[in-house]
Amino acid sequence: MSNLNREMPWVADLYGELQLAEPSKKKTLASHFPGLALVSVVACAALWLSEHYGPPAILMGLLIGLALNFVSSDKRLSVGLDFSSQTLLRIGIVLIGIRVSFEEISSLGILSFVALIGIMSAVIATGLIAARLFKQDILFGLLAGGATAICGASAALALWSIIGKERISQSRFTIVLLGTTVASACAMTFYPAIAGFLALSDKQAGFLIGASVHDVAQAIGGGFSYSPEAGEVATVVKLSRVTLLAPVLIIVAFILQRTTQTSSGSNVSLKQGMPWFIVGFILLVILNSMIILPTIVVEIGSQAAKTLLLFAVIAAAMKSNLAGLMSHGWRSFGPVAMTTFVAFLLSLLFVQML
Repeated sequence: MSNLNREMPWVADLYGELQLAEPSKKKTLASHFPGLALVSVVACAALWLSEHYGPPAILMGLLIGLALNFVSSDKRLSVGLDFSSQTLLRIGIVLIGIRVSFEEISSLGILSFVALIGIMSAVIATGLIAARLFKQDILFGLLAGGATAICGASAALALWSIIGKERISQSRFTIVLLGTTVASACAMTFYPAIAGFLALSDKQAGFLIGASVHDVAQAIGGGFSYSPEAGEVATVVKLSRVTLLAPVLIIVAFILQRTTQTSSGSNVSLKQGMPWFIVGFILLVILNSMIILPTIVVEIGSQAAKTLLLFAVIAAAMKSNLAGLMSHGWRSFGPVAMTTFVAFLLSLLFVQML
C-alpha cells in the first residue's frame, strides 16, 4: 500500500490535503493557453450553431460549456478558464460602452426614460421579493432582478463579478445565467408576435421589446423582426438600459462595501467601491458621446465585446458543478421567471399610454 501511495499519492488524498500542500504554480503565458484554447473551440462551435440554426450564440455556448463541465477537474485548464471568466469578462464589460452615447439616450425622451428607470427599478425589486418567496437569499434575487432589468447575461456577469463567488456560488450564478438566456431567447421569439396580435404601433412595439427583452442582440433582433422603425426604437431603448448598468453596479458595490465595513469596522474607500471596469465603461460612454468614433472602430469594439462575453459565459459554465446545479431544483428559476413576467407586463402597460 505504501508503494502505491508513493506512485499514486492522490489515492489516499480523500480531502484534498495534498493539493493544498502543493506550492502554487506561477501563472505564465503558456499556462493560460490550454484553457483559452478549449474556450475558443467551444466559442467557434457556438457561433457556428447560431449562424446555421438560429439560436443565440450565448445560449449555445452556455449549454456546450455545461456539457463539458467535467473538464474543470483538469488543473491544466484552470488558469485559462479563470482568465476567461474574470479578466476577459471585465474587458468585455468595458467594451459594451462603445455602443452607447448620451445622444442616443436623450433621443428617447424624458418621459420614456423615466418610465424605463421605473420599470427597471420595479423589476429589481421583484427579484428581491421573489427570492424571499422561493426561499432564496437577497443577493440571489438581486442578481436575477438586475440581469433581467438591465441586459441579461452581460449584466449577470457584471453583477456577479461585483457580488463575488463567496456570496453566490458558481452553480447558483449559472442558474441565473441559464434562466435569463433562455427567457431572452423565448422573448425574442414571442414578443414581436404578441405586439402584432395587439396591433401595436412601431413605436409601441419597439419600446415593449427594447424594455423587456433581456439580452442586447435579442432585443434589437426582436425589434427589427417587427419592423425597421420598431427596431430603431428597440435599439435606443435597449442601449439606454445598458447605460444604466454602470449606476446599478456602482450602487451595488457601495452597498456591499458598506455592509462589509459595518461587519468588519473597516473604512469605505472610493477605490474599493469603484471597480476599474465600471470606470472604463463610463469613460468609453463619455468618449463615444463627445466624439464620433469611426464606424470600423465601433464595429470591431462591439464584436470584441460579444466575443469576450461569450468566452466568459463558456468558461463560467465549464467551471460549474452540474450536480450542484441540478440539486437546487425548479425554485431557483422562480426569481428569473417572475422578473421576466413583470418586465413584460409593466412595459406593455406603459406602451398603452404612448
